[in-house]
Amino acid sequence: MRRRELLAIFGGAVALGPLTARAQAKMPTIGALVVGSPGSERFWKLFREDLRELGYVERQNVRFEFRSDQGQAGQLPELAAELVRLKVDLIVTWFTPAAQAAKQATHDIPIVMALAGDPVATGLVQSLSRPGGNVTGMAAGGAELAGKCVELIRDLLPSAHRVAVLVNASDPFTKPFLEQIRLAGATTGTVIEPIMIHNPEELDAAFPALEKDRPDAVIVQPSLPAKRAAELALQYRLPAVSFVRGMVDEGGLLSYGFDEADVYRRAAGVVDKVLKGAKPADLPVERPTKFALVINLKTAKALGLTVPPSLLARADEVIE
Repeated sequence: MRRRELLAIFGGAVALGPLTARAQAKMPTIGALVVGSPGSERFWKLFREDLRELGYVERQNVRFEFRSDQGQAGQLPELAAELVRLKVDLIVTWFTPAAQAAKQATHDIPIVMALAGDPVATGLVQSLSRPGGNVTGMAAGGAELAGKCVELIRDLLPSAHRVAVLVNASDPFTKPFLEQIRLAGATTGTVIEPIMIHNPEELDAAFPALEKDRPDAVIVQPSLPAKRAAELALQYRLPAVSFVRGMVDEGGLLSYGFDEADVYRRAAGVVDKVLKGAKPADLPVERPTKFALVINLKTAKALGLTVPPSLLARADEVIE
């Protein structure tokens, strides 16, 4: 073979080398598994924006596979299994039932909780400092916040003595959620009445049933359909409280909880670390550090309630 031909072949190989390397480079795929709630839309919007700021641009250097149970919690195990079959590189979850379904579906694919209530109590991780296994991310600290909701109801309605709690029966977070509410009830002299919700039909039926012996307010567990719960609470003229602000955006009266934007930004940072090689077992579970009280004055007026000036002064945001 002539020297000129050898040089041409060698030169072509060098030129093709970078192209071949780029072609062989695997674009990471992030699976997202969420509980179907209005707040999941806000999560997914903010979370993708946070990842973009970290350099992850959809269809350029990252792919997304988004799955929602559409309010039907029984679908989560199959949706999680579907993400595993797709061989995603990482699963990010929103709310405890989604994290539980993902963990049951795989012990190998890294799982990052964008939001989960008390992951130690629900068995998602061994401890916050040493998660172990394939799960890490953000702990919402929601159990304590649920107790705070009882205190806020008493601040808003000093005469309140009975509070109904709409509880998601399929959510592993339910036990610590109720424990903190009952503890706050005992501390403030408030009677707590849990109502287990197994499906959307039971949520609709719960409010007419409350008419027989009306509570002073209702606390809604965030993994229940927030929009529908807010609509029903307004229809039956009951103050509705939660620790996720999505409830207030949909017409609930007030929420006191973590700053969602900050939580999702930090969760995106954890995803970045895992995609760059960090192991979930070695990444401590983080907790929120920023909290906000949000009051919907429009809803207060519709319910004929006057929010005490002292409570308004404490609010971080007022929806008018």
